[in-house]
Amino acid sequence: MPRKEKNAKREVVTEMYEAILSLETMDECVRFFDDLCSVTELRAIEQRFQVARMLNEGHVYNTILEYTGASSATISRVNRSLNYGKDGYDIVFKRLDAKTGIVKADD
Repeated sequence: MPRKEKNAKREVVTEMYEAILSLETMDECVRFFDDLCSVTELRAIEQRFQVARMLNEGHVYNTILEYTGASSATISRVNRSLNYGKDGYDIVFKRLDAKTGIVKADD
């Protein structure tokens, strides 16, 4: 198998994100991710998102653990992403909140 260049790998990843952006409805999105990921992978992604949302809302670890079933290690990793990541969660949460009319005190 020929060796691929690093930039070629990045183009493939970029294409996947372009594919996600091309989805137009919730149904299309669910169908795409059902095809792309295993049930276990989807549940893990959904759980991390739920943990991030709850951390962002100010819930404590024990409440999050009880509600989501996430391990303390998962909660800690998500918390690290919220505090030191690329602000992806923040972008999404602000857009979702704006869409539903939720206004946060620190905005």
